[in-house]
Amino acid sequence: MRNILSFLTRIPVKGDFERARNELWAFPLVALISSALPTLILYLNLRLANLLALLALYWVIGLLHLDGLADWADGIMVKGDRERKIEVMKDVNTGIAGLFAVVMVLLIQVYSLQLLPFYALFLAELNSKYAMLLALATKRPLGKGLGAYFMEGMNGRQLALGTILYVLLGLSVVLFEPEALVGSLGLLFGAYVVRLSLKDFGSLNGDCIGAVAEITRAGTLLIMALVWWYG
Repeated sequence: MRNILSFLTRIPVKGDFERARNELWAFPLVALISSALPTLILYLNLRLANLLALLALYWVIGLLHLDGLADWADGIMVKGDRERKIEVMKDVNTGIAGLFAVVMVLLIQVYSLQLLPFYALFLAELNSKYAMLLALATKRPLGKGLGAYFMEGMNGRQLALGTILYVLLGLSVVLFEPEALVGSLGLLFGAYVVRLSLKDFGSLNGDCIGAVAEITRAGTLLIMALVWWYG
C-alpha cells in the first residue's frame, strides 16, 4: 500500500512507482487515510468546517485530479470529431469549460458538506477511489500515459480485493447509519463519466480518471445532501 499511497497523496512516504500498479486493490484504503484529517475537522465542528475540510482534503491528495477534470471537461465540451476532442483534452492550456467544471465541483462539495454528518466526506472519498478502480478495470487506455501504465497492472484479483475493501469500509458506516447507504448512488456519476469518455474519446487516460475521481466525490456529496435536506 505504501507505493500507491505515495502516488495518490502528498503524504511524505517513500514508495516505488514501479510497484504502485501492483497495489491498485488498496485504493479504498487510501480513501480511509486521505479523508482522516478532513473528517476530524468536520467531527470537531470547527468554524467554517466545510471549507476547512475541503482544503485539508486537497492538501492531502493534491490537485492532480482537479487538473485532469479541467482537461477532460475542455475535451468533452469542444465541438468536433474524436481526434479534435483528444487534441483539446491534451492541450496544456485550460479553457472556460475546464474552469467551469472545477469551480462547480468545488462549490458542490463546499455547500453539500455543511448539510451532512461528519462521515459524509469519508464515504464520498471512498466512492471516488473505488470509481477510479472501476475506470481502470475497463482496460481501455488512451495513449501511453499514466492511465495506460496502471491499466496494464489491473486484473481480476486486484478488482476483487478492492471491491471487498470498498464494501467492508462502507459497511463500517452503514451498519451504524443506514441512511448513509444512499451515498453508494454516487458511483453512478463515475459510471457516467466513464461512459461519456468512451463515447467521445474512445478510451480513457489519466485526465479521464481524474475527472472520474472528482465528479464521483462531488456527486456523492450532492446526492447525500439532497436526501438529508429533503428526507
